[in-house]
Amino acid sequence: MEVRYLHTMVRVLDLDATMRFFGLLGLREIRRIDNDKGRFSLVFMAAPGDESAPVELTHNWDGDEALPSDSRHFGHLAYEVEDIYAMCQHLQDNGVTINRPPGDGHMAFVRSPDNVSVELLQKGERLPPQEPWASMENTGHW
Repeated sequence: MEVRYLHTMVRVLDLDATMRFFGLLGLREIRRIDNDKGRFSLVFMAAPGDESAPVELTHNWDGDEALPSDSRHFGHLAYEVEDIYAMCQHLQDNGVTINRPPGDGHMAFVRSPDNVSVELLQKGERLPPQEPWASMENTGHW
């Protein structure tokens, strides 16, 4: 039996803020479904040139009381990046907390506005340790 990966879905409270967050990671909207009758929007975002692995942002227009406070019901999203230090600096410069800094030159974790854990992995080999990341402490949960 053959299977094919389709997407990862996360429920979001503030669609605009979450789209801005994923935009900072380099993802772009590739498809949108606004359902007036069901009062929800589905926005699919993916890295340019890699639309085979989108994240589906599900936004209920009237709020979503079913959303857990820690959003840990699915795990995390993972993205490979060209330069983990540059990406973390870019995110930090735009107000994103680096929960698990890339002190090892390989992996970092951040959270979206809806508390979704996002893993960032260095493409290829680990980068040499670099400050301020090498001595930065973990912050919160990741």
